[in-house]
Amino acid sequence: MIGQRLYLALAIGLASVPVAAQTASPGVAGEPVFAEHRLTLQLSDKSPDKEALVLSVAANVLKAYGPDKVAIEVVAFGPGVDLLSADNPNKALIESLIVQGVRFDVCMNTVDTIERKTGKPFPLNPHAQKVVAGVERIITLAEHGYVTVRP
Repeated sequence: MIGQRLYLALAIGLASVPVAAQTASPGVAGEPVFAEHRLTLQLSDKSPDKEALVLSVAANVLKAYGPDKVAIEVVAFGPGVDLLSADNPNKALIESLIVQGVRFDVCMNTVDTIERKTGKPFPLNPHAQKVVAGVERIITLAEHGYVTVRP
């Protein structure tokens, strides 16, 4: 009898919790399942110093929280897409961060514009995740609880 009352109380209590609270948030595709922190790093400048700073921030945040507890996306658009060119000198560091779960998004609007202006393909890092528009990606991430930082 006590077991039935306990079960009934749990069932009633769970029924009063909103459905969104009963299930894990779907978040953003590719996000670590147990991410407690969400960070977008915006890169829209073509500067070796800015590139180094963005990569350093990503590495430091991973170190502080651990790769299972933080979701980090670097969103490159405009002149910032240079970070994700195949011949960028930071390629090894980018690959190391990718292995730790950092996602690198590249704005295809920018890439298309570069290719149209130069008349040749942009040498894209094969690990870059193509997004239609960088700013749109940042907005979507913000709607999913990501904090945007522009180092």
